Amino acid sequence: MPTLGVEEEYLLLAADSAMPAPRVEQVRGAAALEAITSATEVQTELLQAQVEVATPVCRALAEVGGHLLRLRHAMALGAESSGCRLALCGAAPVRDSVPVPVTPTKRYLGLQAYAPRLVDEQLINGMHVHVGVPDRAAGVEVLNRIRDWLPVLVAMAANSPLWEGRDTGFASWRTLVFGRWPVTGPPPFFDGVADYESRVTRLLGSGVIADRGQVYWQARLSEKYPTVEIRCPDLQLRADDAVMLAGIARALVATALAETRHAVPAAAGTQELLQAATWQAARHGLNGPLVDPRGRSRGAQEVVGMLMEHIADALADGGDARAVGSLVDRLFREGTGAERQRAAMSGGGMPALIDLITTRCTAL
Repeated sequence: MPTLGVEEEYLLLAADSAMPAPRVEQVRGAAALEAITSATEVQTELLQAQVEVATPVCRALAEVGGHLLRLRHAMALGAESSGCRLALCGAAPVRDSVPVPVTPTKRYLGLQAYAPRLVDEQLINGMHVHVGVPDRAAGVEVLNRIRDWLPVLVAMAANSPLWEGRDTGFASWRTLVFGRWPVTGPPPFFDGVADYESRVTRLLGSGVIADRGQVYWQARLSEKYPTVEIRCPDLQLRADDAVMLAGIARALVATALAETRHAVPAAAGTQELLQAATWQAARHGLNGPLVDPRGRSRGAQEVVGMLMEHIADALADGGDARAVGSLVDRLFREGTGAERQRAAMSGGGMPALIDLITTRCTAL
């Protein structure tokens, strides 16, 4: 099975007001005092109220889970000692009228100058799954074969229903916020690796984006590692839900690599239908109809079942079928993060919501 690694973006909330707190350097400094983290595992993000962590390269899902628990625990301790709380949500539920400062790097300051309102509202947090591929040509074959399944991952991972203190009506509002950048959404279908590189080069030549890092497709080739990077999930409330999504992502890539070896043609779903399916997934999560890879409206459980059947052999080959299957079953019993956030808000208002998203850092 391919190797994998996971990146998670966390939100820092002031302990007294639950507003985004620009204390990333204090939190990173405090976390560095913990012997359980290294400097390469903790990074700054666009806004100073966010922090990003990255696991080492892993071969087993149990490794991913262990690293995520370790990193979440260290960041939570660092936040607590810095007068704030670590929040595990895909979008800030409330925010102040004063924008959060940008992390002062050349790249981030350039983004702020280019699109100030978008940067001000970039208080959204995702998880990215890197899955190893033999080379970039194989990676493009993978992108062509997984793109039809990305909307299902958006639905399963939905954990951002609230924005500015109100229910947005969307399960993954993060997907909509992020979709306002120039190059976002499902990746197009590519006619090989040369086509991929040519398209990215033309995007850069247009002057609309400044670097390859601004190619924000929901799945793309990593420019740093020999991986396909799947970027569509919201940050998860629980570490084992992140493990579930990582296992599904790896199985999708493994299935795509097997199809490539056996010369199975890739189904070239249309871009407009994939965009519509993504919107529908962000709107409903698992609490409404989804669009399956053939463009048909079906119940969420049926579409997830199709996904699990599609990757069944890869899950079995990796020894992940039982663990991932049980977590998917629990997801339908207990609901997505979006559903749990709404239940907390309905039952206890904003205090209950903040407790929910800030108290799951050290437990599965």
